[in-house]
Amino acid sequence: MSYMNEAGWDRVARVVVGLALLYLGWAGVVSSPWGTLFEIIGVVFLVTGVIGWCPLYALLRIRTRRD
Repeated sequence: MSYMNEAGWDRVARVVVGLALLYLGWAGVVSSPWGTLFEIIGVVFLVTGVIGWCPLYALLRIRTRRD
């Protein structure tokens, strides 16, 4: 898929970090408003890791994936 701009290691790291942030926010380890921020960032990391495309990377023309 040519639209993907994240390498495999980048995707795995994003999913792991996203899940960790979601856990910290949902479990109440980090309380509001930081918990809410962790949840939002966690969702963004998780979604970008799963689909393999990061809009910020695209905007800055960064690619960790080699074709």
